[in-house]
Amino acid sequence: MRKSPLSYIVPTAAVAACLILSSCGGAGDSAKTSSEAPKTQPKMTKSSFGKMPDGTPVDLYTLTNKTGIELGVMTYGAIVTKIKTPDRKGNFEDIVLGFDNLEGYLSPNPYFGAVVGRYGNRIAKGRFTLDGKAYKLAVNNGANSLHGGLKGFDKVVWTARDASTPEAPAVELTYLSKDGEEGYPGNLTVKVKYTLNDENEVMLDYSATTDKITVTNITNHTYFNLSGAGNGDILKHELKLNAARYTPVDAGLIPTGELRGSFGTPFDFSVPTAIGARIDDAQDQQIKFGLGYDHNWVLDHPTAGDLIVGAEVMDPATGRFLKLSTTQPGVQFYTGNFLDGTIKGKGGKVYGKRAALCLETQHFPDSPNHPAFPTTTLKPGETMTSRTIWRFAAIP
Repeated sequence: MRKSPLSYIVPTAAVAACLILSSCGGAGDSAKTSSEAPKTQPKMTKSSFGKMPDGTPVDLYTLTNKTGIELGVMTYGAIVTKIKTPDRKGNFEDIVLGFDNLEGYLSPNPYFGAVVGRYGNRIAKGRFTLDGKAYKLAVNNGANSLHGGLKGFDKVVWTARDASTPEAPAVELTYLSKDGEEGYPGNLTVKVKYTLNDENEVMLDYSATTDKITVTNITNHTYFNLSGAGNGDILKHELKLNAARYTPVDAGLIPTGELRGSFGTPFDFSVPTAIGARIDDAQDQQIKFGLGYDHNWVLDHPTAGDLIVGAEVMDPATGRFLKLSTTQPGVQFYTGNFLDGTIKGKGGKVYGKRAALCLETQHFPDSPNHPAFPTTTLKPGETMTSRTIWRFAAIP
């Protein structure tokens, strides 16, 4: 078993730059020190990414930090279009699935890079009762409502503003989800801010307010392949989840309400484990239901709402490493089970089964119908906030 990536986390910016740029040597080594490593001036640029069918312009914001990592975010769907990071040799590559142009994102696709809501994940039969009133949502996933319905947050154009500071480039996107949209009550104002700092962290800060009691569960649906987008599958990626329990599901991928222990099962990622090691366990009913992993893990939060390390992923082939921290109570780990090779993405590459993984930080699926789950109810006068951080490194 490979040593835990936790032992590789670097404590200082100087050492971090050394790892990211793969430029540190031992005593007497002629390699550049981190202070000598080439740096890029942190910046953000705005460019056109096309127009919607009704003529609405779509803008692309590209954020770059001093080590050269790039983050692309567009106003359609608040979608992450690219993340370029280096491997252990210093070679940069885009590690998220997507398309080269807006037309690709407008075609049917599995939420590549998008912010999803008003309720990310599934609500059983598209129904819930809130404050004594029954609500019926748009159904778009068999009998269930998924990721906000037929036209969720992933299919609208958001309003963007430059939220950069002298320390880091940032873009904030805002969307008003009107009362009754997709069946949800209340005018919900949602904000998502993406920040790329010089610690090689992408920070996702979410907030929402409403004028009527409602439910909301907002997350990001980026598909990662640390070998590079379209470069094979993720079965050899090694994953660690700081979660001793998960929420088992029925055949429709709706939680049963149980919080089940994962130790000793195919759902045990308490130590770094190859994703493909047990993904096809034919004896596990949950694996059968998900066609692999498509489940919510209950993160080990000492205190609800605190920022903790929820997951770590490493690609042994390239050394690329992702550490995910979040204030959310759960994370949906999905292994691209429904990718089937029919989608051509960036550079014409075909995205086949398990070509990427998702780590969607969230409240639990179908929470409005499970009072024992952490609440997703938002009332007037309250503000929903959450933070997720993706930190990138390269392991020598």
